Amino acid sequence: MAPDRSDGAVSCACKGIRRCLICEEVKGKGQLEAKEPKTVHHFLYNLETRLAVSKDAAAASFPFPGVFLWENFISEEEEENLITTMDQDVWNESQSGRRKQDFGPKVNFKKRKVRAGGFSGLPALSQNLVLRMQQEASLAGFQPVEQCNLEYHPQRGSAIDPHLDDSWLWGERLVTINMLSNTTLTMSLEQGLPELGLAEEVRVAVHLPRRSLVVLYGEARHRWKHGIQREDVQARRVCSTYRELSAEFLPGGQQAELGAQLLNVASSFQGSPI
Repeated sequence: MAPDRSDGAVSCACKGIRRCLICEEVKGKGQLEAKEPKTVHHFLYNLETRLAVSKDAAAASFPFPGVFLWENFISEEEEENLITTMDQDVWNESQSGRRKQDFGPKVNFKKRKVRAGGFSGLPALSQNLVLRMQQEASLAGFQPVEQCNLEYHPQRGSAIDPHLDDSWLWGERLVTINMLSNTTLTMSLEQGLPELGLAEEVRVAVHLPRRSLVVLYGEARHRWKHGIQREDVQARRVCSTYRELSAEFLPGGQQAELGAQLLNVASSFQGSPI
């Protein structure tokens, strides 16, 4: 749970429109529920067929590219060791009831500035995991320069709003390891799919089993927003998301020199949270 402030009130890190159960007790829920669209078309991602299948058969299934799921990517023993190691570091409060640990460069996305100072690399526990990832054809050449550990807990009402990850600094593939509990990754397209006769928002539920790895790329990375809804966090969940550099920071790019510096630091696997 979030720590108590000196005045005895429970604190959280929510800002703007973001909410968790802790701040809702103080601020109230406001008009949050009123923002839900009147009509939402719900689909379920089928791992075998790679189709988005309508939950109510009201619409035809359609191909859903850009998702790769690797079940049982880590063993139960590895999961236990990873969580034990993470819990030895400090978890910092984040928005919407989450807590986090960051391993990566300092970034100002609005000003498009990156600072390597304070970045000591990815954590040692990730070295073998990255090597394992690289054995998968769709992750060939994957060299992460940032790792973010996020903790979700139902008692805090943890969630993450639908969003698109930055594509100026971060590259094509977003890789996440899901630990401690099953959850659902909700992919959403607010403008709908008019070409399929779906004018309202479309959501595709991607089930993430415990200890699985998921990769988002292509349309799932750049067109569809992704998020975790509060109701899909039923027990403590920890995930580690790894990000690679965009072409601008790779050989031949405008900031290739800085990119090489970041890659060199990241690959030391001697990092501590910043």
